[in-house]
Amino acid sequence: MTFDFKKDAKRLVVICIASVLYALNIKIFVRTGGLFPGGATGLTILIQRSLLKFFGLSVPYSPINLLLNAFPIYIGFRYIGKKFTLYSCLMIVLSSTLVDMIPGAIITDDILLITIFGGIINGFVTSICLLSDATTGGTDFIGIYLSQKKGVDSFNLILGFNAVILSVSGLLFGWEKALYSIIYQYVTTEILHLLYRRYQQGTLFIVTRYPQEVCDAIYAASHHGATMLEGEGSHDHDERKVIYSVVSSSQTRQVIHAVKEVDGQAFINLIRTQELAGRFYQPPKD
Repeated sequence: MTFDFKKDAKRLVVICIASVLYALNIKIFVRTGGLFPGGATGLTILIQRSLLKFFGLSVPYSPINLLLNAFPIYIGFRYIGKKFTLYSCLMIVLSSTLVDMIPGAIITDDILLITIFGGIINGFVTSICLLSDATTGGTDFIGIYLSQKKGVDSFNLILGFNAVILSVSGLLFGWEKALYSIIYQYVTTEILHLLYRRYQQGTLFIVTRYPQEVCDAIYAASHHGATMLEGEGSHDHDERKVIYSVVSSSQTRQVIHAVKEVDGQAFINLIRTQELAGRFYQPPKD
């Protein structure tokens, strides 16, 4: 586990800002709207409200959330990366503490506005944490572990766990808030897919006169290999090489730029990859 002062200082600043935004989102939007977010946060709020409603116990947010994150943190240390998990722990502890410290506030009583903007903020905060090699905790650890193991974007698999939380919350506290919580989670997922594309892939088909140079450029930019296919132009019947490669969606712009530097006349077709089987290189978390 190595440290880079400039990079780590930047990560610390981002995590501190994300923690404040995360806590404010819970106190201003989630609590005001009576919503149940996904993951450990949603389960924590569900336990809090259940204890208050059925036993009259007002339990702080932080001890419940920290306890629920114990097993995901273990997965992070064991399978994802120690440094990644340490920064994630900072995010979890700081945001949990701030939730208990920051007073609640009401910006709007419109439940639909609360749901949409709360989901946008939650998706944004989760994305900037992931882009800084950290996470908000809970099911994010599990989603990253499954994504690295299977080589696919598996955040949608977490929806099954969230469905259980929503079902229980609907039975205990009414289905209206549970249904609005579905919209909240959907908006969060869409923002996450828009901003964080590490576990999404793009397929490149490149027609070029310089196949080996293009393959070398792809590997230098992404650490992914490529396959050379034989091709022939339908108009002039000139022989061409078609380069086939799959890279991370977050690297496609960099790869295309590298290819253009090698062959400015290359014809490039980028297709979003829906599903991928087989070995696909993912850089390890630090």
